[in-house]
Amino acid sequence: MATIILESVSKRYEAATIFSDLNLQVEHGECFTLLGPSGCGKTVLLRLIAGFETPDTGTIRIGDTVVASAGEESVPPDRRDLGVVFQDYAVWPHMTVLQNVGYPLKLAKIPEKEYIEQAMRAIGLVNMVGLEKRLPSELSGGQQQRVALARALVANPSIMLLDEPLSNLDANLREEMRFEIKELQRRLGITVLYVTHDQEIALAISDRIAIMDETGRLRQLGAPVDIYESPVDFFVFNFMGVANALRTNRRGDAVCVGEGAQVLHGPPQPAGVASLVAGCRPSDVILRRPDGTADAPEGVLRGKIRRASFLGAVMDYLIEIDGAYLRTEVETQEAIARNLMFQDGDPCDIGFHALHWFDGADVPEGHRPV
Repeated sequence: MATIILESVSKRYEAATIFSDLNLQVEHGECFTLLGPSGCGKTVLLRLIAGFETPDTGTIRIGDTVVASAGEESVPPDRRDLGVVFQDYAVWPHMTVLQNVGYPLKLAKIPEKEYIEQAMRAIGLVNMVGLEKRLPSELSGGQQQRVALARALVANPSIMLLDEPLSNLDANLREEMRFEIKELQRRLGITVLYVTHDQEIALAISDRIAIMDETGRLRQLGAPVDIYESPVDFFVFNFMGVANALRTNRRGDAVCVGEGAQVLHGPPQPAGVASLVAGCRPSDVILRRPDGTADAPEGVLRGKIRRASFLGAVMDYLIEIDGAYLRTEVETQEAIARNLMFQDGDPCDIGFHALHWFDGADVPEGHRPV
């Protein structure tokens, strides 16, 4: 079973603690993404699992085998039954595709006939058949990344460790490759641990996601939809995409938006929180033209368009409500059909599909959706 288990793992470099007492389990056969900001320790964690680093405390197991334990000799990387793909493709420029992919087998002194068969099988898995005689200089960036994937797959590992493998590709290639990686994982039934700071990739390919903060602490772990729709705190909410955070003020029992008196109707308020912030995604915002009445209907807020941006497929709006700001998007065709093509300075009505309450103390002062 290719389960990865980390128990009370810590890692330090001189005076800097990367993470401390970290516990994590990646299940056999799942695509698991470790998601967090740059410098939070994601790559260090992957290198510990791969065997390129050793933990200062704690134990790492793959299946039933302890591969690393503080103070004890570790299992070498080549005996951990895993493949690794890094951010830079690391393909040999003087070797053909076939030679690059088969290089690990050559090092293992596999007979030439078997070496070629296994290498061609891996090349076929990444849709590179017909290009096996080309040099890396004759390949696109996406094709070179496929070579790196094939090389990691050639020995039929039970685990794949992927460290930001798509960050050097352009947007279209990133989208294409992320689906190919997910399809490979499903077809082969291997365990994939994917390290990235890209939320879209994490949401698209993962069975589960773990969010790591800048101190190396795991803030939330769960299915992509749970992470996105039910964040445990504002850090997770803000990290997973454009985060509208409406500060509020209290007027008696009412919670009002920004510095005004418009009442915000949301879910039950958390107990013991002095300063509330209402969070929502752009897709949670309901945008309408005002109906011409002086007072907005109950549950509707009156706002003003501060920035209207035509982005082709969508109209992007920055809206002010009594000193608080939020962003929303409307598909251009829908905006035309429903008279929602606003200009800077236009009044508008705002409702919500969903809201989350957060402790205002956890929201950076001056936070605005960009």
